[in-house]
Amino acid sequence: MKTEVRKPVAPFYAVAALWIVYALLFPLYAPAHYALLVAASAAVYLIADALCKSGGVVGEKKAAPKAEKKAAEPHTGSAELDKMLKDGRLAVAEMKRLDDNIADPGVSADIVRLEQVSEKIFEAVKDRPEKLPQIHKFMDYYLPTTLKLLNAYDRMSATGVSGENIDGTLTKVEGMMRNIVAAFEKQLDALYGADALDISTDITVLETMMAREGLTGQPLKAETAPPEDGTDIRLEL
Repeated sequence: MKTEVRKPVAPFYAVAALWIVYALLFPLYAPAHYALLVAASAAVYLIADALCKSGGVVGEKKAAPKAEKKAAEPHTGSAELDKMLKDGRLAVAEMKRLDDNIADPGVSADIVRLEQVSEKIFEAVKDRPEKLPQIHKFMDYYLPTTLKLLNAYDRMSATGVSGENIDGTLTKVEGMMRNIVAAFEKQLDALYGADALDISTDITVLETMMAREGLTGQPLKAETAPPEDGTDIRLEL
């Protein structure tokens, strides 16, 4: 839309008022009278124009409020990891939507559990990117297939119609949800398998060293067994 600057109108009204007042109070039958009025009009116009610097702008569009900047997607430095995190956020958002739509309390509770476990999976991989290969199948098959099943459940349950195909599908999905939750939990547990092994090894080494130094209640000791063919010495904690 074209913007047109509007001149202030107050000076013109002031000049018009001056002419009316002058005509009522003073004679206007000689050229000198008109010359005096013109000079007075110019003075009034300049004074009024100075007092009204601007009468506004016609047709000017109001400045649209600046749209809030969308939160920048976090960048980890790895395109593959960034994609996984983005897909994970979309998947969790879709679970929340499905949870809001699906009325069945059992299925809804299972979806909430899937949200929680999924978020922990994504957070674990974000903290330890080297674990990313461990969830390739989870991201490429298990997660999208689960969302596909839940979307089908959502659509069919929303029809409000009872039939062999609809009821059978709903029952199958409901029965499958517990298995899906268990599978997601096992996926999360598997991510900590190497960590658990490292911790177990560290604990064993620590206990052995503490026992050797006599820092525990059961120090490492040598026990001599009754000799048979030779001397057998066993070490035990």
